[in-house]
Amino acid sequence: MLKTLSLTAALILAGAAASAEMQVQLGGGWDGQKVPAGQQCALHGGKGATPPMTVSGIPSGAVWVIAYFNDKSYTPLSRNGGHGTIGFPVKGSTARLPAVPGMTASLPGGARVIHPARSRGDYASPGYLPPCSGGRGNRYTVDLRAIDKAGKVLAEVKTVDIGKY
Repeated sequence: MLKTLSLTAALILAGAAASAEMQVQLGGGWDGQKVPAGQQCALHGGKGATPPMTVSGIPSGAVWVIAYFNDKSYTPLSRNGGHGTIGFPVKGSTARLPAVPGMTASLPGGARVIHPARSRGDYASPGYLPPCSGGRGNRYTVDLRAIDKAGKVLAEVKTVDIGKY
């Protein structure tokens, strides 16, 4: 009986460890409710950058965390990185993803543009497009995927609210 209980407890603990999920904490004044002052696009008087983020629960074998920035209130840019897709190199189970500037493909800290924003005309960006709705209350989010060196998705967090503008 004791052996069965020990095995059951071990399986329960192993299942709990396997189900650990990636988590994201915003930094730099980003609270998930409102886009901080100055973090909007230049067309609306800002000099926006991505929110710095701490990602925990990154699975073993992950070498990149890919961030897909979206405007959920504007259908053409509402999914699959409509506001840009940025890759951040990672090592270990926790990573600090730095803020990277918008409207440029030149990024610090080994970050790189995976896909530029799908915006056009005056809103075109070779990388991340900061919130640019003109303050109409659009909802901005980010989806994060941890990937291995072969490009396999190991874990993901979807629809993290970064703020409204």
